[in-house]
Amino acid sequence: MAVASVTIASPHPGMGFRQFVGLIAAIMAVNALAIDTMLPALPQIGDSIGIPTENARQWVITAYLLGFGMAQIVYGPLADHFGRKPILLAGLGAYAAFSLAAGLATSFEMMLIARVLQGIAAASSRVLVVSIVRDCYSGRKMARVMSLAFIVFLAVPILAPSIGQAIMLVAPWRGIFVGLAVFGASVLVWATLRLPETLHEEDRAPTSVASIAAAFRLTLTSRIAVGYMCAMTLMYGSLVGFINSAQQVFVDVFQAPRLFTIIFALIAVFMAFSSLLNSRIVGRFGTRVISHSALIGYLVVAGVHATVAITGHETIWSFALLQSCMMFCFGLLGPNFGAMAMEPLGHVAGTASSVQGFISTVGGALVGFYVGQHFDGTVTPLTLGFTICSAIALVVVLVTEGGRLFRPTAGGIASAADMGH
Repeated sequence: MAVASVTIASPHPGMGFRQFVGLIAAIMAVNALAIDTMLPALPQIGDSIGIPTENARQWVITAYLLGFGMAQIVYGPLADHFGRKPILLAGLGAYAAFSLAAGLATSFEMMLIARVLQGIAAASSRVLVVSIVRDCYSGRKMARVMSLAFIVFLAVPILAPSIGQAIMLVAPWRGIFVGLAVFGASVLVWATLRLPETLHEEDRAPTSVASIAAAFRLTLTSRIAVGYMCAMTLMYGSLVGFINSAQQVFVDVFQAPRLFTIIFALIAVFMAFSSLLNSRIVGRFGTRVISHSALIGYLVVAGVHATVAITGHETIWSFALLQSCMMFCFGLLGPNFGAMAMEPLGHVAGTASSVQGFISTVGGALVGFYVGQHFDGTVTPLTLGFTICSAIALVVVLVTEGGRLFRPTAGGIASAADMGH
């Protein structure tokens, strides 16, 4: 007897899985490039536009992150009503324009305004990436897609400081922002030509105040969603603290500016490798087992790192090794925390993504800026920041999970407890 074949519709028609992951990674890279390519250029930017102190240069990063975080609250409801694609394309176009504006800045104030606006435009990429992936996948499959995209995306931190350094060999620091504009425009063309609309017509939400308020309420009353959002905020804060202080650490603490791009890339390689590992094992072990283990590992390594720094035994090599181990753990917990925070909220994915992105990015930027502003010529404040953030995050996860870590959720599907308010 002949068996009829069953054709399963692609969740993203017109695009193969690999191209879909590649485009998602490129959209994610828009944000990473805007942060990391200019790290080697901060001294030149400061001298050129009159930034008063070395710690004040961190505003070039923080201003972008604040704009990036605050605007996410708007993009979600818009994407839930108008669809993912038009909002994404508008954001990418604005990103390219404001990148050029930052490159033309002649004062500290102009730079900060341009960076805030660039961050506001780039916020569409963060919200739409999570929403588009959630439209197509859920649970462990979503975590796998995000991990695969992270592999490509994390090549950006590996290469971005070197790209920025290379640009400055042939052009002034303003050329970095021109490069950002070109990249943003390229992703815009790719998405225009190849990305289908992933929001189903029946899931389009009205733009009434009542419907938006209902989506916000659902997002902020799911215990699992709120708990992992808060934990991710703290962990992101520790990462921002490292990014804000990285250039100063290698120049002022270790007097090794030439090793900055090399060791920064080495640290990013560890995070990229752990994201690849996560994509291979999350289907077998589940998001909770992996992310909870990684969070505990991060806290232990951070504690060791702080002890080494406080006792005066820190060297550039111990810093590189311990920071690499921490970023390895971060690569295992980041995609899984994000997937678990979104799991109960699939039917309001756009709004949920915007609310979670707003809180985690703005909160993380402020935490990271606070840590970075305590830079005192040593790595002690930075390592204490890592330890405190991860310790509080572990407490938050314990409360979220009712005191039980590592409990599996079959197939990545939210249980009744996950949905509890």
